[in-house]
Amino acid sequence: MQPLGGFASDIVRGIIRRAPLSPEKVAFAWRSAAGPAMARVASVDLSSDGIVEVRCPDDHWRKEIRRSSSMLRDRLRVLLGDEVVRQVKVKARSREQN
Repeated sequence: MQPLGGFASDIVRGIIRRAPLSPEKVAFAWRSAAGPAMARVASVDLSSDGIVEVRCPDDHWRKEIRRSSSMLRDRLRVLLGDEVVRQVKVKARSREQN
């Protein structure tokens, strides 16, 4: 028997994967993959060649995101599809862009 939380997660994953790819879908997947704290300090864009560009103004958070990039990539692949996400790259963002 599968726990109810796992079942609900599987349903949500399936719905997200079937939805059309959009900036909103990528942002939702990022918030789900990264968690609330990391999602609050960083924004993401997905390029057509499968690179998720993460922008963050804070050195500490950039270091943490780089350290976690493999895990984040794997989580994003679960939500967006293996063929959609190839790599996660972390870039600086000026505080004015927030």
